[in-house]
Amino acid sequence: MKKPYAKETICIQSGWKPGNGEPRVLPIYQTTTYKYDTSEQMGRLFDLEEDGYFYTRLQNPTNDCVAQKICELEGGVAAMLTSSGQAANYYAVFNICEAGSHVVLSSTVYGGTFNLIAVTMKKMGISCTIVDPDADYETLCQAFQENTRCVLAETIANPALVVLDIEKFAKAAHAHQVPLIVDNTFATPINCNPFKWGADIVTHSTTKYMDGHAMCVGGAIVDSGNFDWSLYPEKFPGLCEPDDSYHGIIYAEKFGKEAYIRKATVQLMRDLGSIQSPQNAFLLNVGLETLHLRMPRHCENAMKVASFLENHEKVAWVNYPGLKSSKYYELACKYMPNGTCGVISFGLKGGRHAAQIMMDKLELAAIVTHVADARTCVLHPASHTHRQMNDEQLKEAGVNPDLIRFSVGIENAEDIIADLEQALAAI
Repeated sequence: MKKPYAKETICIQSGWKPGNGEPRVLPIYQTTTYKYDTSEQMGRLFDLEEDGYFYTRLQNPTNDCVAQKICELEGGVAAMLTSSGQAANYYAVFNICEAGSHVVLSSTVYGGTFNLIAVTMKKMGISCTIVDPDADYETLCQAFQENTRCVLAETIANPALVVLDIEKFAKAAHAHQVPLIVDNTFATPINCNPFKWGADIVTHSTTKYMDGHAMCVGGAIVDSGNFDWSLYPEKFPGLCEPDDSYHGIIYAEKFGKEAYIRKATVQLMRDLGSIQSPQNAFLLNVGLETLHLRMPRHCENAMKVASFLENHEKVAWVNYPGLKSSKYYELACKYMPNGTCGVISFGLKGGRHAAQIMMDKLELAAIVTHVADARTCVLHPASHTHRQMNDEQLKEAGVNPDLIRFSVGIENAEDIIADLEQALAAI
């Protein structure tokens, strides 16, 4: 049996496999449609009796090559790209939920994800119970209901930087016969593979470290193939009962371990159309080729910056999982021994007002909505991404009102620290 490639090699070599005389670099299939010689062949495609491409709203060769690369990095069996990380989380949940279903949701997930599940999907008849990711196993199990269909959490919470105890969440999910969905955006598959610890489905906002250059919005879903949907047909009828829109096929029977991604592609993408553009997929692939080089630098720089902040007299607190002072240090060492991410959260002794002064004085670091790319940037979530929450809701989400999210780039670490130093001096 051939030894599998290391992640460094997968980043470069996987996905696109050029044949004799074909382009060495992944081509952009900038097309909406595909030609076939016979009506019968086209009919077989629409009946899912034959693999192929018939419309880019469902699938595109450029996208599929990039999805395959991400799938190999995560160690999954099938993957798909979406137009954004939000779309990825939506599809991941909606693929196995319907009106009347229930989701167990970690309280510290990104604010946009929290709104998606707790507000928007509630209007669709899908309820949720919010759980503290630090809760013990027994408390966590109390959140499950008879109609629970999945659990959703983040490897490293954005921006609270809570490190998920993946094994604990997986154990609880499986004890209640449902899959664990983990958003692995911040850690990336370079630093963590949730499937190794019991997660069933992984999502990504590829907009962040995977792209790495803030050039294109995108998302991805990867299925481990480990959750056997056919064992619980009453819980997952969408995968275990006939789909009348495809002449009664049963996904779990027809596609086996690939059933989940196949259904999401041919049903949800068909009907909702949140496809990633081939141009964006091409740019994402360029970013993936250096992901294994960039992530160690992000982590190295972040450790230096976090240590500087931890020892600064004007800083009230610092949260970075790589610091020994972090309450998540041991979990980080367990799940991400080679590093976590480049994002730090901290607060100033002067509170919100001091944060605004400091941020306005930064010269190298930019105030932006984005996070996790090559350039250092900063954000005050309570004033920006999480401004829809009151102070009580912010604290429940693990986001202190004074929290500053500082995304450390891959510039020279001493230059980043010098910029912080001069900005802090203005307070």
